[in-house]
Amino acid sequence: MKYFFLSEGWSIGRVWELGGLWNELAWRRKPEIERLNLCILEQGEKLWLYRVEEAVLMVEVKPDASSSNSPIGQVVLKRLITAEQAIELLCAAEDFGDRL
Repeated sequence: MKYFFLSEGWSIGRVWELGGLWNELAWRRKPEIERLNLCILEQGEKLWLYRVEEAVLMVEVKPDASSSNSPIGQVVLKRLITAEQAIELLCAAEDFGDRL
């Protein structure tokens, strides 16, 4: 599994795998992407931890319509992190929380 943090108010767009954009017809399913019940607060911003399957290479993220104050239109996350890196970031965060 791979992981990434995503700011609250942002959503996932397109997903890439080794052959290019994720093709639901070829895979016969959507990519496995799950928001976990862990987040960290960094500079007043809540960042949620997501888990994705190993086949995912890149994820496009963009602010929700309600977050229209963001000057950023979209971002492609090319460096997904390992479980160990996620744990290190959680331990080093200024504050973290979990919601069950």
